[in-house]
Amino acid sequence: MSKPVKEMIIDEYRRRFDGVDGGVILQIRGMDALENNEFRNELRKKSIHITVLKNTLAKKAFAGTDLEALFPALKGPAAIAYGAESPVDVAREIVEWAKKAKELELCAASIDGVYFDGDAGVKALAKFPTRVEAQSTVVTILLTPHRNIVGCAKSPGSKLMGIVKSLEEKLESGETIAKVG
Repeated sequence: MSKPVKEMIIDEYRRRFDGVDGGVILQIRGMDALENNEFRNELRKKSIHITVLKNTLAKKAFAGTDLEALFPALKGPAAIAYGAESPVDVAREIVEWAKKAKELELCAASIDGVYFDGDAGVKALAKFPTRVEAQSTVVTILLTPHRNIVGCAKSPGSKLMGIVKSLEEKLESGETIAKVG
């Protein structure tokens, strides 16, 4: 391959992966064409894309980005799955597909420059909360003490109002109320 063609491929990788903060490296060798098309089409519906990489050119394009963490996994025929809301979503979908397609080999994953090695690493990333899930957990943790304080402050008043309500109902029904001494 000539140098100008290589430069064009590197520029295309830089353009395509600009702003991508992570992904999953996988090998799709052995999948027949129909299964491969179904795999790619189902992922595309979820905004996940797969690109087969030229390893040395990808390394040049990924240098200085979050995807640089994936360098150790760029051996042999490699493809990268990326997109969706976060690399966690991508890992979850790829792990689900790996259960169905035995030929699919999970090589590595990364998120924000952190490397997850091998099949176990990709599965570990898939168990991480997404950014939205993590934010909602943090908000819940932050609000819990305030909720408890409000509950404690309301509790005596609620009990008192319950007593007043029962007294009111007894008086309205014509019952007499015994004096507590």
